[in-house]
Amino acid sequence: MDMDMQFIRKLPIPKLLKERYPVTEEMAKIKEARDQEITDIFTGKNDKFLLIIGPCSADREDSVLDYMNRLIRIQEKVKDKIFIIPRCYTNKPRTRGTGYKGMLHQPDPEGEEDLLEGIIAIRELHQRIVRETGFTCAEEMLYPENHRYLSDLLSYVAIGARSVEDQIHRITASGVGIPVGMKNPTGGDMTVMMNSIYAAQCPQRFLYRGWEVQTKGNPLAHVILRGSVDKYGMNTPNYHYEDIMEVLKMYQENDLPNPAVIVDTNHNNSGKKYLEQIRIAKDVLHSMHVNPDVRSIVKGLMIESYIEDGAQTIGEGCYGKSITDPCLGWEKSEKLILELAEML
Repeated sequence: MDMDMQFIRKLPIPKLLKERYPVTEEMAKIKEARDQEITDIFTGKNDKFLLIIGPCSADREDSVLDYMNRLIRIQEKVKDKIFIIPRCYTNKPRTRGTGYKGMLHQPDPEGEEDLLEGIIAIRELHQRIVRETGFTCAEEMLYPENHRYLSDLLSYVAIGARSVEDQIHRITASGVGIPVGMKNPTGGDMTVMMNSIYAAQCPQRFLYRGWEVQTKGNPLAHVILRGSVDKYGMNTPNYHYEDIMEVLKMYQENDLPNPAVIVDTNHNNSGKKYLEQIRIAKDVLHSMHVNPDVRSIVKGLMIESYIEDGAQTIGEGCYGKSITDPCLGWEKSEKLILELAEML
């Protein structure tokens, strides 16, 4: 008996869509320069502080571009100390994977998902961001096979807490050529995260998009601390001084190059209380001032931020307000970025 799966159509390979919707020479130069600066931050040649900041989910083009244009103005003010990588998570679904599943899953006129239109839409959004702001963005690698559709536009990839234990995510991360942040699993097991980083940093040979592929390994795979939740639903933050020192110890025990931590100020670190991100961000910077080892390993923060405070339900139609996790609104975000620059 055949599988209960309907094969609808064969989608164009990434190479074909890249040719149809090409990156210009100017855009390629922007990405090359930004990639080099980000690499220098992770390898310790540059002591700027990274801010991976933006909406929980990039849900619509108009408000996302509005946000990016606001963000580039604040980047100019803090460029001596802070390097901003905007979050543009176009694959981000709701937690249960039903209903809204990210901009990738564009509805057609009949309301059914049209994945080809979705792929084109997210590629064009990333191209507009580069053209209009000079930013190259971060994406979450929710579906490893989709990464190649955007690989010439991105400067950072995150592996989520629910994906970090998955073998194909780990080994795909070994060949993406840009920094990959590995989140600790929702259950909090740090060993799982370190094993993922080890796998991503090693050369790998595997089956990918119907090809046998070989990677060199990704020396810029690193830790993202996002807190955890126990079986009773209780949050356990892991952004504190002691947590960061424990990660440093684990890096040393595993003898991994380029020890680096990005602290996610939302999710189970904040209990999704988005305003707590302000306090948590400042707490991490305080830890950095206390100990030079913490300063050397903490490369930046991940902050969920949009135009309006909080979150909305689908269909509410509030411009610039998150439809997934609650985000810090623009006024508070701008104030926080300026305050962090003063603290560094």
